[in-house]
Amino acid sequence: MIGQTKENLPRRVRGQKGVILFLAVIIMAILLSIGLGISVILIGQIRMVRDIGNSVIAFYAADTGIEKALLNRGNPIPVFGTLGNAANYTVEVFGSGSDCLGDNYCLRSVGSFQGVSRAIEAEY
Repeated sequence: MIGQTKENLPRRVRGQKGVILFLAVIIMAILLSIGLGISVILIGQIRMVRDIGNSVIAFYAADTGIEKALLNRGNPIPVFGTLGNAANYTVEVFGSGSDCLGDNYCLRSVGSFQGVSRAIEAEY
């Protein structure tokens, strides 16, 4: 086909000007959509892994709150505070009753870190 003129080409090939350009655009659009789909999935997974790490820190902040409330052994007190890593905790103390199945008190501590909150309940 090298050196052939338009008149020498078969009839079915003569009317297909620009078809390869159209196919190239379609293939590139498909590849772009696959790439964007994979990147959306990966970004979601990266955020989830980051939030899991923040969740662990929030859980330990809630645990710290329970420990601080129990420092006054005979009478647990509500406490709140901020840890050195900027995690917060808040502890509520409930007497035994309908909401509390403990013998003396129930403690509910909520720890939070960078928008993630975790709670612990303890019976005392």
